[in-house]
Amino acid sequence: MTTPSAVSIIVPVYNGGKNWSRCLDALGALNPPPLEILVIDDGSTDDSADVAKQRGVTVLQTEQTQSGPARARNLGAAHARGDILFFVDADVLVYPDAVERVTHALSDPTVSAIFGSYDDTPDDSSFVSQYKNLTHHFVHQHSRTEANTFWAGCGAIRRETFRQLGGFSTAYTRPSIEDIELGIRLASKGGQIRLIKDLQVKHLKRWTWRSLFITDIRDRALPWAELIVRDRQLPADLNLQSAHRISAGLCWLLLITIAAALFIPPLWFAVLLSIVGLVALNFDLYHFFFIKRGLWFALGAIPLHWFYYLYSSAAFAWVVLKNLVRPAPKVNATTRADL
Repeated sequence: MTTPSAVSIIVPVYNGGKNWSRCLDALGALNPPPLEILVIDDGSTDDSADVAKQRGVTVLQTEQTQSGPARARNLGAAHARGDILFFVDADVLVYPDAVERVTHALSDPTVSAIFGSYDDTPDDSSFVSQYKNLTHHFVHQHSRTEANTFWAGCGAIRRETFRQLGGFSTAYTRPSIEDIELGIRLASKGGQIRLIKDLQVKHLKRWTWRSLFITDIRDRALPWAELIVRDRQLPADLNLQSAHRISAGLCWLLLITIAAALFIPPLWFAVLLSIVGLVALNFDLYHFFFIKRGLWFALGAIPLHWFYYLYSSAAFAWVVLKNLVRPAPKVNATTRADL
């Protein structure tokens, strides 16, 4: 039987900023508490390490300056004493019952790893932050519980399983898809990963237009496409479900038909059909936006969501074409020596 005393919480941090103390306070309020909380300071230039030490948690330092959360989490895992490694991001607030939910989910011996989602009340009130976090929440809450990926923002894995996999791939030297890659490796070896929808955390990050596009394209879409091309497998889960793929195609059709309709007026009917199709396929999400933030928010989020489909699918197409010309080398997993 998995107990709270078997859980080691691992939190990588780099310049935690004003919200870092809130993250630590939430971890300190866990009931029941975990066996230990390990903070891995990844070369911060602010007082993140001191703030953590003041709260009595164990603080470790990476050897390299800002080597990335993958290496930082691996360092934490190497020092962890618990049988369960519970990874938490430095910009989230856990709920007091998080350890209880983790131990309950992993009391099933057939489950190797679990992960949760952001809640539906993002901390930052800006439009971009609300859009990004609410979309994340909705996608996770409407995905199947049997998953083939992993999320380290709020995810737990058995320590022995983690060690057998070799940990997170340190080929990712910045926040990217190192957790997705780990989940895919685990699933390919027959490990069961479960999405626990009531295991939720509050995201504190303030998104900007710039950080949204850079993260979505450079740190998500492009490396994820490389992973799909490498493994020659396109999972139908999370934001790669069939409806999302069809929506991406409709967005390109909409763009093309708008341009063509300027010269061939009858094509405006095709434009209308594309819009109707997109709204129908994504109606539940847009209705969720409306319920949570009102009509104007929903109307503003719809074109941004369609733009997301465009640049994400464009990134995937670019990677496919690039690899047809020059196949990319396989991303190596972290060596066991790091653990």
